[in-house]
Amino acid sequence: MEKEDLSEIMRQHPFLAGLSFEHMQTLIGCATNVRFADNATIIQEGQIANKFYLIRSGRIALQMDVPGKESLRIQTVGPGEILGWSWLISPYRWHFSAIAVLDTRAIALDGECLRNKCEKECSFGYEMLRRLSQVMERRLEATRLQLIDLYDLTTSGAKR
Repeated sequence: MEKEDLSEIMRQHPFLAGLSFEHMQTLIGCATNVRFADNATIIQEGQIANKFYLIRSGRIALQMDVPGKESLRIQTVGPGEILGWSWLISPYRWHFSAIAVLDTRAIALDGECLRNKCEKECSFGYEMLRRLSQVMERRLEATRLQLIDLYDLTTSGAKR
């Protein structure tokens, strides 16, 4: 089986579009190729966040644990998207759980490795923060919309 070139795979990922050669080389030093089987738990809400993933294929459901109820699916991410931003912000804990809903291939980036590189290279750190803040904004908006839908269901049910 032919070994895949991570640098070429990473260059093609939309999250990294336009990233400088130097910053790409910095990222590659923290990267590994991973696979998750259908229904595999990838991350668990509340646990230590030590990675983020560039999704290559498959689908992953982001879920919020709701005490006494079923988990609430917030969003599903797939090819060209990323999973995980909590590795960047102290206390480095996952805010959601993530379950593969299809067999999934991704590039895993080690959070501690990246944090160290972000601190040593300010321009690299700024670039990662800039890109990840866009992801955070989209996730917060998706969560807000889910909560609005949930609230609408609970209040409409109470009116009946």
